Amino acid sequence: MKVTSYISEAFTELKENVTWPEWAEVQRLTIIVAVFSMIFALITFGIDRGFEVAVAKLYAFLKN
Repeated sequence: MKVTSYISEAFTELKENVTWPEWAEVQRLTIIVAVFSMIFALITFGIDRGFEVAVAKLYAFLKN
């Protein structure tokens, strides 16, 4: 009984008391998040690739 009451109250809260952003703002912010996510992914890939090359060169140096 408590769980269903809690869920019902949560949905009522979302409908009546939450201020939702306009659709245009949602789209703009989604694009910003997507762009920064891609930039962060590329930076992470670059750093990972750099470490991969550095470790491969270190092992090649130590092998000789």
